[in-house]
Amino acid sequence: MTSDEYRILRETDLRDYLAQLPAIACQLGGAPASWSISEVGDGNLNLVFIVRGGAGSIAVKQALPYVRLVGESWPLPLSRSHYEHLALTHQARLAPGLVPAVLHHDEALALIAMEFLEPHIIMRKGLVGGTTYPRFVDDITTFLARTLFLSSDLAVPAAEKKQGIAAFAGNHALCKITEDLIFTDPYRIVEQNRWTSPWLDTTAARFRGDLDLHVAVSRLKLKFMAAPEALIHGDLHTGSIMVTERETQVIDPEFAFYGPMGFDIGAVIGNLLMGYLASSGHETSPGDRRTFEAWLLETVESVWTEFARKFVELWRTEAKGDGYPPTLFAGANGAARLDAERQAYMAQLFCDTVGFAAAKIIRRILGLAHNIDFELIDDPKRRAICEARSLRLARAMLVDAASFASIGAVTNAAREVRDWDPDFGA
Repeated sequence: MTSDEYRILRETDLRDYLAQLPAIACQLGGAPASWSISEVGDGNLNLVFIVRGGAGSIAVKQALPYVRLVGESWPLPLSRSHYEHLALTHQARLAPGLVPAVLHHDEALALIAMEFLEPHIIMRKGLVGGTTYPRFVDDITTFLARTLFLSSDLAVPAAEKKQGIAAFAGNHALCKITEDLIFTDPYRIVEQNRWTSPWLDTTAARFRGDLDLHVAVSRLKLKFMAAPEALIHGDLHTGSIMVTERETQVIDPEFAFYGPMGFDIGAVIGNLLMGYLASSGHETSPGDRRTFEAWLLETVESVWTEFARKFVELWRTEAKGDGYPPTLFAGANGAARLDAERQAYMAQLFCDTVGFAAAKIIRRILGLAHNIDFELIDDPKRRAICEARSLRLARAMLVDAASFASIGAVTNAAREVRDWDPDFGA
């Protein structure tokens, strides 16, 4: 891709561009001049347009050559659009119906036109409003189990897996963002870091000097860089999930690469925990969100238990990879031993999940990009209280992940910290 092939599309440019694509123009319907086009991107990286015509609507996403949140001082490769398209294609095959359909991809313009999801909303916005989603657990655990297991050495031959790793290996610029923003920057002085000051000043300084924390997060960072277990979404927070009460769709996989499975699962669980611990900051009267909060913790527990059940079931029925060859586990004794090994594998994956969930929480409070779960709490001290509780939980999960023997231990710890009163003077 050369620079003169790429241009940032504005409304008029996009209208003219789409009008030249017969399938897209037909889907939208009506004269191009009548199409409604609005830029709605509220993320950190890209332009996102909603285009509405007389017959239908589509979403159009274009990568910018820099980080939108920061500006042109932070350049970013346009190739991330290529990897997002590749990931969406893979995910549609592995977990059909759980990602938006791709309608058009333009490599030179770093542009993807896709199904417009309506009346879906970003899940994070719904959680801030106290909305529950009955389909979410079943949908997200199906997505996680299928995309992770079916791209792993347990499901595919080694050669195919290595080809997959190679196909995504060029997405290192997005990986570098994760390596810095999640695993490094919150624990050191970086100009772009921010937190709710002055209330969290002491906590932020304490985290920067906490060597136990630094060791724990560095171990996770090394695993993120060196464990290509499966094709992971790479940014699976509640802002990358669109929902209704009846449907869940996973979007924005531009950070996709072959990495540790626990990173994706931990991202989902960590964001649900943040939603839980931010919830009191959105109360209009004391305790009015307790039912919603109970649902959130039940959801945290179910995300892990249902994922684990579906993953192990896939291991029993779809184990066509070179990992754990069936010929080595023939007979009743072999089957029992393999079953025990599956349980040990899942225990390690759970430990990874706990640690990655904690790292995701910490970066959203002490790093660059924050969550509306906390940011929309108007009273800064009230916000800081919710964030301090989250940091207290996250530190325990990160430094001593192995002590959380079950997902119930995680939710119990969240309940305990929910009403903890931080002493900001200490």
